[in-house]
Amino acid sequence: MNEVLDTPARVLVTKIGLDGHDRGSRIIAAYFRDAGMEVIYTNPWQKIDAVVTLALEEDVDVIGISSLATDHLLVPKLMKALAEAELAHVRVVVGGIIPDEDEIDLLAAGVAKVFHPGAAREEIVEAVEKFAIDATNDRPQD
Repeated sequence: MNEVLDTPARVLVTKIGLDGHDRGSRIIAAYFRDAGMEVIYTNPWQKIDAVVTLALEEDVDVIGISSLATDHLLVPKLMKALAEAELAHVRVVVGGIIPDEDEIDLLAAGVAKVFHPGAAREEIVEAVEKFAIDATNDRPQD
């Protein structure tokens, strides 16, 4: 198993649904960039099919979803769409205001990790780096 990546982790940071509060996602994108990851950042209000297409086109390892409203409830649909697009190896993390009962549902849907307000930069970066390695190891071979 590969314990380090030969190339920088590729992370898509986005917001799905109608939540336009993007300050947190911009800060997280900067954390990833400063840690040496390649960051693909989108504007808010993305549709699930657009996120899947971008993940495929950009060959991402991890998708980070920011949610300060209830748009995290769309993530199980994203997980299903990723699987249908043969992108089940891509890890998805969610950060923001996520009620405990919704976190349980997100993890059951296949989300790798949910980060809550106050999560440390180091914790987030280290987890995403690990998830990128996991995604690379699970990537289907051509």
